[in-house]
Amino acid sequence: MANNTISLRSLLEKEELNGISFLDWFCNLRIILKQERKEYVIEEPVPDVPAANAPRAYKDKFKKHMVDMVDVGCLMLATMSPELQKQHEDMVAYEMIQNLKEICAGQARQERYETSKAIFQCKMIEGFPVGAHVIKMMGYIQTLEKLGFPLKNELATGVILQSLPDSFKSFVLNFNMNEINKTLAQLLGMLRTAEGDMKKSGSKSILMVRKDKGKKMAKPNGIGKTKPKGKNALKPKRGICKEGKCFHCDKSGHWKRICLVYLEEVKKAKAVRA
Repeated sequence: MANNTISLRSLLEKEELNGISFLDWFCNLRIILKQERKEYVIEEPVPDVPAANAPRAYKDKFKKHMVDMVDVGCLMLATMSPELQKQHEDMVAYEMIQNLKEICAGQARQERYETSKAIFQCKMIEGFPVGAHVIKMMGYIQTLEKLGFPLKNELATGVILQSLPDSFKSFVLNFNMNEINKTLAQLLGMLRTAEGDMKKSGSKSILMVRKDKGKKMAKPNGIGKTKPKGKNALKPKRGICKEGKCFHCDKSGHWKRICLVYLEEVKKAKAVRA
């Protein structure tokens, strides 16, 4: 238990309070005091001194509060800058916190403004992991909550969905149409699943493109086709009978190239030319 306490108290030594880092310092202080069961010291004012005839339990509670108050006060002073130590050395722990909150109120307002601006301007880049983007947005939302400006779950969900790229349009449309009510952690899981499905469908199209890569595309209207040679040139096309109507003598059963009348006329013409 002692080792854990020493380890946790070293958190404050790494983040000395100097008037600028109040929020981080205060967050670490609350973690330490919560682990030591002394958080009540900075949340409750000093109780009144019990009367002589007060119950024993009340006197013991008052005594414990005073001991814890001194312990927490010393811890706080030890982790402050010299300037802040001088300002708070005569205060108890509860008074220190109240005074520090007033000093750092302006800083808190500025941080709320900067964080709110970052949330509503944050847009996910196409191809960036959706999980990392949503976790970043959730960090902004948690920071606003620590600054006293919590976002309702519905608004926080809407801000995250609005920051997604066009590839998630179908998911956002389905989510809004069905009025799905999910926590931010559940929304993160759904978006990761949707991203995985999109990657799977995208990988199939890539494989199809690679499979067809290297094949020559057919040219329209038979351009670039080579003419058949040899016996294949004499074979009629599918769907045409082997013996059709002669274009010379207009009789069926043979073609012009084997028509006897045509061949005889050709023979006579050659003889005349000779």
